[in-house]
Amino acid sequence: MGEKTRDKYKNTAVKVYDFKNLSDGKAAPYGVYDVLKNTGFVNVGVDHDTASFAVESIRRWWNGIGKQLYPNKKDILITSDGGGSNGVRNRLWKKELQQFATETGLSITVTHLPPATSKWNKIEHRLFSYISINWRGKPLTSLETIIELLSHTTTKEGLTVTAVVDRNIYPIGVKVTDDELKRLNILRNEFHPEWNYMIKPEKDV
Repeated sequence: MGEKTRDKYKNTAVKVYDFKNLSDGKAAPYGVYDVLKNTGFVNVGVDHDTASFAVESIRRWWNGIGKQLYPNKKDILITSDGGGSNGVRNRLWKKELQQFATETGLSITVTHLPPATSKWNKIEHRLFSYISINWRGKPLTSLETIIELLSHTTTKEGLTVTAVVDRNIYPIGVKVTDDELKRLNILRNEFHPEWNYMIKPEKDV
């Protein structure tokens, strides 16, 4: 067996579990999938996966892509899981969405999927499933590698993906008081109001 053939099958050294050489050591992807345009946007953070990070990811999609595609829209619909950084009981998620709604003038309708049904979310089988296929078996040795693999994810149906790096720091343990929660401009749906609600811009800002 020649030297070049041996190099082809040579193992690649990779980090185990997390990327300990990157800030606090993690690469956390948060995705936005546009159902109408069949496009994905992935914000790759290097800190904690918090509600602030989740909303910042949506903000980056809107400022970089969304408002150019939908310049006259005054409201958007977000379908999210029931738990995690954009979960039903996450107060910071709602507070951060309130800030985003106020700064953009958008009314944001949120509908959470019931527990154990996140597989129904279109982002799972129209975006992240193809991302997983694309980087299957490829060593994720750096942020640059992750961004490149994400950005080169495509499908026959025309899916394209934009990926960016988010180096901001997102502290954990941020509390939202009862008074802060009451001041949010939230309109809740009659059907499962804990899962379905609209956050409108604050009028006095």
